[in-house]
Amino acid sequence: MFRTLVERAAPSVLLAALLVGPLLAGSVRAAELENDYPTEARADYIFGCMAANGQSRESLSRCSCSLDALASILPYDRYVQASTVLSMRQGIGQRANEFKSTKVFDDKVADLRRAQAEAEIRCYRGGV
Repeated sequence: MFRTLVERAAPSVLLAALLVGPLLAGSVRAAELENDYPTEARADYIFGCMAANGQSRESLSRCSCSLDALASILPYDRYVQASTVLSMRQGIGQRANEFKSTKVFDDKVADLRRAQAEAEIRCYRGGV
């Protein structure tokens, strides 16, 4: 009896899987793209943000919002590249000057600054 039920249900289950499968896969891929920041990087960002904006529950909420907005605009690899450029620019000497005077690096930092500005508008000026 059980085998008969399974055999009857199998075509409809297979059809449902074929129809719904690509939709679920697409939403999983979209979530992965938006959530490509590792947990450690997210925590580091929020700790730094809270250190600059206060150690309150409201600050935690706004900093989390800011990171989510930033992550939705700028993929993690581009965030790392821009952060590295900013870090290298703080040095002295010829190597630091190369990071300060190259247009490609300026563009990476500009992308990060635009994403940060958008995150600030969404989370600090527009409310959470």
